[in-house]
Amino acid sequence: MSELLWAQEISQRIKEKEKVVADRNRHKIPYTTNDGIFDDLTDQDICWWTNGFWGGMMWQLYHATKDEMYREIAEENEKKLDVNLMKHQGMDHDSGFKWLTTAVANYRVTGNPDSFNRGLLAADNLAGRFNLAGRFIRAWNDNGDGSNAGWAIIDCLMNLPLLYWAYEETKDPRYLHIACAHADTAEKYFVREDASVNHICEFNPVTGEFIESKGGQGYGVGSSWTRGQAWAIYGFVLSYLHTGKASYLGCAKKVANYFLASIPESGFVPVDFRQPVDCTLEDSTAACIAACGMLEIAKVTEGRESSIYHAAACRLLKTLAKKRCDFTTDCDQIVNKCTAAFHDEKHEFSIIYGDYFFIEAIFKLTGEELFIW
Repeated sequence: MSELLWAQEISQRIKEKEKVVADRNRHKIPYTTNDGIFDDLTDQDICWWTNGFWGGMMWQLYHATKDEMYREIAEENEKKLDVNLMKHQGMDHDSGFKWLTTAVANYRVTGNPDSFNRGLLAADNLAGRFNLAGRFIRAWNDNGDGSNAGWAIIDCLMNLPLLYWAYEETKDPRYLHIACAHADTAEKYFVREDASVNHICEFNPVTGEFIESKGGQGYGVGSSWTRGQAWAIYGFVLSYLHTGKASYLGCAKKVANYFLASIPESGFVPVDFRQPVDCTLEDSTAACIAACGMLEIAKVTEGRESSIYHAAACRLLKTLAKKRCDFTTDCDQIVNKCTAAFHDEKHEFSIIYGDYFFIEAIFKLTGEELFIW
């Protein structure tokens, strides 16, 4: 079976499942499942960083099927996030994850002026987190003591497209300057010589001087948290797509090559490529995100190089579809064995962005994707 036919078959299985799952959970904002049923962060934690991915899934499915149910659910998710927009401490570096997948997606599909406004408000807040001395976008908030003022994380590369979008819409180059400055800093300080990636880098927030890297959500300092590697692959190629700067594509390819060389013989992606040899913990989300990034690299490279990245992404997705996905309507999640962080108490469960990026990757292969980034 050709890769296209395979992807079309998986796409159909996704649509059949989500038609039931979406209807069953239409008023929720899910993060994970409990006994196969989605939880709901609407009242529990409306500012949580993953709260746009359910809406993003719905926009992808609406784009692929034109079923109005998906659009209605996505718009409800977007409006619920207005509470987040009004909470200063609820706004952080993950505005792209929350509003690219909801408001900006809505604006791109429908031209809704309220969605445009939400997207620009989120972009302005993200731009306001820029540290001029260190040329980075600050990550997490603190209690007002400045303890996190110098922290930046690799994940933020995926939020830069919100700034690129704002530049494209307003022609105000400040958005572009900030996004590129952060990407340049990530290129310089986050990507190591061997192409593994730091999760957290700390800078002096006053002088901008680099202080140290931290283990973050991986195994430890100097380890190789796989979702961080995946954010770098996809994040750098996205910056290349928006700017044309060759070094960003070079970084994306370098990290992708390291990622592919580090996958165990099983084909399953661990939580950290440098976790202890007797540790079998997996993170399927890293595989989904890396596959998305590699498919974009394949589109902007040629010949054998392009084929290598495309084939590698398909291998990751086929492994997941065969062994780590549930396409039945009995449970809400698709992707299993997802892990948020190595040192969390809970491992290998379902996480909403695993489902989102799996769907996005499959739709890239079938040509049904709404390009959100």
